[in-house]
Amino acid sequence: MPHTHSHTHADPEISVTGRHVSVTEAIKEYARKKLSHIGTDFPRILNAQVILDVEKYRHMAEVILHCNNHITIEAKEVSEDMYASIDQVIDKLTRQLRKAKSKIQRHQPRRGQAWAAPMQVIETRGAQDEMAELTHHVVRTEEFTVKPMFVDEAVLQLELSPKVFLVFQNAENQRVNVLYRRKNGDFGLVDPHVA
Repeated sequence: MPHTHSHTHADPEISVTGRHVSVTEAIKEYARKKLSHIGTDFPRILNAQVILDVEKYRHMAEVILHCNNHITIEAKEVSEDMYASIDQVIDKLTRQLRKAKSKIQRHQPRRGQAWAAPMQVIETRGAQDEMAELTHHVVRTEEFTVKPMFVDEAVLQLELSPKVFLVFQNAENQRVNVLYRRKNGDFGLVDPHVA
């Protein structure tokens, strides 16, 4: 019997992919079912990517939720069992969505025009030492769209992300800024001016 949702928004598109592992239909269905239960109208989930990876005994489940209001929420969990990793990552996402909802309601984000200039993010091997390793070894280059946000919205976005920095267009001055996570837990802002 098909499950119907009472809300008016279309269900988010959920993609499940595997790295170093062939993903069975059973595990795909399990991940989709778990994700469908965290559905929320605010922030509304537009689409979700589930990435499953196995390295020896480490079963990693990573989920990236693209929501409205330019919000991306990411979580990753590792255990010795893929089903357990999926359960743990869904629990973490549920907590992050609750946190996002309360912060968004406090911040009342202002809307900006999307600015579709491709920028490049260079990622390095270690997430913690991402900035320190940057000059040593480039692992991947990724293009993405810079979104206009106010600084408080960028802080919220970075708080909800495991990444160490965020590139965005500052909605106040239209310049491309970089917000980064400092070792002490605070945030730093790079606001470059053309010389």
